[in-house]
Amino acid sequence: MDRKDLSPLFVDGRRTDTAPGLSRRSLFMAAGAAGIGAAGTLLTPRAARAQSTDWTQPGNNNHVIDLQGSTGTDVAGAVGMDFYGHCALKITSPGGASVLFDPWRDDPSGAWGLWFKNAFPETQVDICMSTHTHFDHDAIDRPVSTMVLDRMVGNFEFADLKITGFADKHVCRAPGWYNWTNALAEFGVEACPPNNVNHMDMVVYVVETGGIRTLIWGDNRHNPPQAFWDAIGQIDVLTLPVDGSEHILSYEQADEIVARLQPKVVIPTHYLSETTSYTLTTLQTADDWVTAQPSYRMLDGATLSLEASEIAGMQNEFLYFGHNALTA
Repeated sequence: MDRKDLSPLFVDGRRTDTAPGLSRRSLFMAAGAAGIGAAGTLLTPRAARAQSTDWTQPGNNNHVIDLQGSTGTDVAGAVGMDFYGHCALKITSPGGASVLFDPWRDDPSGAWGLWFKNAFPETQVDICMSTHTHFDHDAIDRPVSTMVLDRMVGNFEFADLKITGFADKHVCRAPGWYNWTNALAEFGVEACPPNNVNHMDMVVYVVETGGIRTLIWGDNRHNPPQAFWDAIGQIDVLTLPVDGSEHILSYEQADEIVARLQPKVVIPTHYLSETTSYTLTTLQTADDWVTAQPSYRMLDGATLSLEASEIAGMQNEFLYFGHNALTA
């Protein structure tokens, strides 16, 4: 092995200058799999898991115990939606059960730079879920959650919530000006199915509560197979990752999804927020896409309350959180 291929390697905080069979590229890929510790030290998978456990978090499961005796999504009342920036959205059922999707963090390897201004808030929630393993969607250790259903496929029912996960694939070709998908080719892995690397796998969620069906799109591709559309069914509230740089979906792709699903409400996600994210993300706001729509409302806060009867007469109504985001 050529010694020039290696920088000093730290494993569990201990320096070693010899690591047979590991090149710089191998170390980088290992860092993504194992996790990076303080001061750039490379952690073994076991140590990385130990750093992210929730065994010291405050609180307990009393709230879940109180709720678990009730079932059924037909409980009437308002559905709460709290926005934490990027794609992080918490839904609270009329009965008080809560689920948080896609809490964010900075890339632990450091390869993608500094995206977020602070750590994700340690918000209280019953259930935490992630659509995929990319760093800006998978800080599942940060919320104070009783349950973690990471990348769940299938059906889950609790209290007056029903959540269904549909497996599909991440966008694998960047539609915008910043061709971030080239990075995967540089590391010798395939981004696109069927032989994509596993971090390009996605789970899309449908949440049913209070008579409202909400689709959490995550970073899913714009053209899933027909079986996907058939399984999704009628959607009332649609979240879509759209920003001015067209990082995940282009305006055209997003408009096609809206036209196909015909939701009552559309909520943009995955855009630059002055409250939570830096321009190093290369993202832009979703202002231009939103203001080009026939009907939209610029929200004046980071919380939203929706009732089935209230949105029944809406069609493709854009509700935009803008720079509003909860930080605590």
